[in-house]
Amino acid sequence: MKIVVLDGYTLNPGDLSWEKLESLGDLTVYDRTAEKDVVERAEGADIILTNKTIVSREAIAALPVLKYIGIIATGFNIVDIEAASEKGIPVCNVRGYGTGSVAQHAFALLLELTNQCGLHAQSVRDGGWHTSKDFCYWEKPMMELEGKTLGIIGLGRIGRKTASIALGFGMKVMAFHTHPEDVMEGVSFTDLETLFSHSDVLSLHCPLTPENEGMINQSTLKKMKNTAFLINTSRGGLINHDDLALALEKGDIAGAGLDVFSVEPPVENHRLFSMDNCFITPHHSWATKEARERLMQGVVENVRAFISGKVQHAVNRHTNHVK
Repeated sequence: MKIVVLDGYTLNPGDLSWEKLESLGDLTVYDRTAEKDVVERAEGADIILTNKTIVSREAIAALPVLKYIGIIATGFNIVDIEAASEKGIPVCNVRGYGTGSVAQHAFALLLELTNQCGLHAQSVRDGGWHTSKDFCYWEKPMMELEGKTLGIIGLGRIGRKTASIALGFGMKVMAFHTHPEDVMEGVSFTDLETLFSHSDVLSLHCPLTPENEGMINQSTLKKMKNTAFLINTSRGGLINHDDLALALEKGDIAGAGLDVFSVEPPVENHRLFSMDNCFITPHHSWATKEARERLMQGVVENVRAFISGKVQHAVNRHTNHVK
């Protein structure tokens, strides 16, 4: 089996090992691959693995021996699923590897908004505490989470983990979820209108669909409390970022913490980048070493299962099998 990894760097920048994947076939790993180079690099491959490199219909058609496409992630919109299905090629992803890491990061963003640890640590470095007339001081007011309401959109694995952390902080938790039968102790389900208007913190944990693209916009932001915080560790396309910038400027909401953007990498000097009530991290909430180790193991297990004649975690209909 010839195996080609199109963009392996974000999974393994050098602190993990490809050894287990190498044991399954003739492995070639590229750090990054442009879409125009996919066919050339994947020529003759039985298996290709991609994280964010686009695998188009044209590429799939030009790779006649391709039998399997593995996603080094959960989201699979970078592969033309319909084209793969038409050729009987299974497309398999890895699920659940980053649940704890992403939920942890959601709270890291929230705690930066409520406690401003980075700001105050820098103030101490700059001599602010040394020159203070008092034993303590604060550059900005802080906020206690206990008793506040966290609204969650999407109560899947990550949403549920985030809810459990919030309950540990003594927060009240409400959720909007397309599967309200997925009950969770301590969490009440409600409609979006109520969620927007009652949440002190609104955290997004849903997949991006045509129905919810841009759901955080001028209209919905106006429904939120002007003291509320918005957290997004899900998909950047859920937010109209120009509308968010305007809402932050006008004080329609108090702040935002974002790990994802609608275009990644984002455009240079977006107006949100300079706002002191908006914290943005570079889509790395999933990327703790522990989570990447689980992702690597999941990729290997999917490939091993396929080679043994089974297909697991396929996101499409397929008929292919190892020949």
